[in-house]
Order: sequence, then C-alpha cells, then structure tokens
Amino acid sequence: MFTSINPFTQETIATYAPHTKAEIEHKLLTGERAYRTLLQTSLDQRREWMMQVAASLKKNATEHARIITQEMGKTLKEAKAEVLKCAGTAEYFAENIAAILQPRPIQSDAYKSYVSYEPKGIILAIMPWNFPYWQVFRFAIPNILAGNTGLLKHASNVSGCSLAIEKVFMESGFPEGTFQSLLVSSQDLEPIVADPRVQGVTLTGSTPAGKSVAALAGKYLKKTVLELGGSDPFIVLKDADLEAAARTAVQGRMQNAGQSCIAAKRWIVEEEIVPAFTAEVRRLLENLQQGDPMAEATNMGPMARPDLAVELGKQLQQTISEGAKLELGGTYEGCNFAPTLLTGVTSSMTAFREETFGPVAVIITAANEDEAIALANETDFGLGSALWTSDLDKAARLATRIESGNVFINAMVRSDARLPFGGVKQSGYGRELSLEGTHEFLNIKTIYIQQ
Repeated sequence: MFTSINPFTQETIATYAPHTKAEIEHKLLTGERAYRTLLQTSLDQRREWMMQVAASLKKNATEHARIITQEMGKTLKEAKAEVLKCAGTAEYFAENIAAILQPRPIQSDAYKSYVSYEPKGIILAIMPWNFPYWQVFRFAIPNILAGNTGLLKHASNVSGCSLAIEKVFMESGFPEGTFQSLLVSSQDLEPIVADPRVQGVTLTGSTPAGKSVAALAGKYLKKTVLELGGSDPFIVLKDADLEAAARTAVQGRMQNAGQSCIAAKRWIVEEEIVPAFTAEVRRLLENLQQGDPMAEATNMGPMARPDLAVELGKQLQQTISEGAKLELGGTYEGCNFAPTLLTGVTSSMTAFREETFGPVAVIITAANEDEAIALANETDFGLGSALWTSDLDKAARLATRIESGNVFINAMVRSDARLPFGGVKQSGYGRELSLEGTHEFLNIKTIYIQQ
C-alpha cells in the first residue's frame, strides 16, 4: 500500500493499493491505443484539448493546491503558484507547438531534404514529490502535444497528486490513455521499461536514482532524460546589489522549505562584502514565518518527511563539527526544520561537498571573482547557478566559465517553458522544456527526396 501522510500534522490522508500486473498491462495497452489515435488527430485538436487542461487548472487551482500542501507540505501559496505555472506552460506550448514541430529544411544535393519531428509512443515519467505538479506537467505538456502519450510513476507519498493530474487530462478531451497514473514501486519498474510500447524514460530525482534508471533503460536501449540533484552556487561579487542579492538568496534557498534541486545551496560571497551580506540574510531569515502551510501568514512549511529532516540534521551537525559556525536555527521537530544559516563553510565540509535538501543556507568566502568561480565549479553537480554583479559584460564572460546547465545573472534560478532546462556532470543529461526539451523524445527523422 502507498500512504499519503500530512507532513505538518503527521495524519494519514489516504492509502492507495498498487496496480496489479493485469492493471499495468491494461494501461500499456490503453496508452499504445491512445498514441495511435493521436497520430490521426490534428495538431489543432491537440492544442484545443491542452487549452482545456490549462483552463481546468486555473479554475480549480486552489483545490489542486490543497492536495499538494496536504501531501508534501509546501505552503498553500507556493502550491497554488505551482499549479498556475503549469496552466501557463500549457498555454505557452499550445500557442507555440506548431513552430516547435515545424520541419527544418536542410540544403543538400537532394531535390529536397529536411528534418521531421515525429512522436514515438509511450514515455514513462518517474517523478519526485517536491514539485508534484510542475515536474509532471513540464514533461507531459510538450510530449502530449507532440503526439506521445505519458505514463507516470510518481513518488509514493504524492499518489493523490498523481491521480488528480490524470483526472485533469481525462476530463479535458484527450483520448483515454493519453496520460495515466501508475501506482507501482521502483523495484517493479523493469518489466515496464522493457516493454516495447514504452519508447523512452524521463526521471527527475536524486543522482543515485538517475544512475539506476539510466542503467535499466540502457539495458533495453531506451532513450532517457535525467534531471538529477544539484548543489547550486549563488555567487555574489562585491559590486552586486547586496540587498537584492540577499533577498533572492533567501528566497532561492528557503522556498519549498529548501527542497529543490535548483535551490541556492552554496552562497559564495566575495570577502569584502561577507559581513554586510551575512547581516542582511540573517535579518531576512529571522523574519521567516514557519508553521502551518495552510495558513496565510506562513511563508515556510515543513519538510516532506521526518526522515528527510533527520538526514539534513546529520549533515548540519557534521558540518559544524568540521568547523562551520551556526549563526541561526539548527533545530527541528518532526518535519519542521527551522531556517538555518552556517558561516565559515569551506570546500572540505559536508554542506559544501554534499547536496543539502532542506532549509540550510551556507556562506562561503571567496577572495576574488576567480576564486568564486573555482569554488562554484568544485562540485560533482552542475544543474543551476546564479551570479550577482552590476557589470553585465563581466557577468557574460564569467558565465561561460561556470560548469552548469543554467546560469542566471542577477536573478533566481528557475525553470521556464521558453528556455531549455537541464544539467551537466552528476546533475544529469538531456533537456526539458522549450524546443530542445520537446524534441528529446521525438524521432528526429531525415527526409531525403531525389528527383
């Protein structure tokens, strides 16, 4: 059984029975049938159905947000914003999918040659609990518009979210089986990945999970896209707008109780401004209101599970034992982990070397911009990064030296439907969103015509 537990109250919300082998086979059969139907469906019709998805999400945003908050603990405000972001992304792709799928002509010695972008079938998505709607919709929207169908294996603690998303697609006009929720354990995935009707696998999650899925998919020659862990640097140079940088650093680290792959996990600050930056972020952290995520005044809810808080607590204590200074916070009860600030963190310490998935901020001192870039790159991860400076020409030059899939200048790292999103190194490969992400699970077919 899969159990959904409210992280703030620890009350059981619901239990769900896993799907049987017969039910899984029916879903694969239905998903393949829906794919064949979509092949015969006009792009305009698919766009119309996707606009219905957007309208449904907007109309029922608060209801969906409540499901998110109850199952994984983010504030109701954050949850509603997540739902509305999904709706906006559905609208964006519905408006732009024709251009994204437009065949690309190529000059050759043929009478005519071009690249065609064509759907392939069922795509299996393995998705995490931290953004239980956004991670799913950002995969599903472009793929379904392009003609693929989706099969979702969601994190077991957000099964309610998974089923609610399935219902949105079912009620928006898409053929039965276009998007289906699959309630199975990770250890039961191999037969599904191996099935010839499944044409690709996308995963957002931890690096160990990504390695496991990549090995499994490789065994059966299935295309994968992996968006994995991160230890994102947030670089603040001495000529930056300090107040704006501090405000964004706190937001980027503490949103969703710090449970984000692209959270600002390592604040790398030029030495000259460390005291002023530390004072400002401490002031902002002290003003955060942690508590009931359903309450309007709350701006940081609990972590998603007690074991996650315990693990973060161990990383915190290990870092302190290695010489870091605890400036603020450091306590937790159940899933409620106080906003925490560490200073004096160096590259040899746990909070620098490991991904910390929760509300722990660390300040690392850099002597100059060159050392700041070197510290930013001194990690196995490479998902997002932020750079703060008033010199935009310098920022553009330094951005090319940062080893990550995304560099945001004077802004918070985030995913955006208009921009490709993904990482390098141990943060995975492939891209989601934009043109590049849409093409990942399509047959990029060469058409060569000779007179």
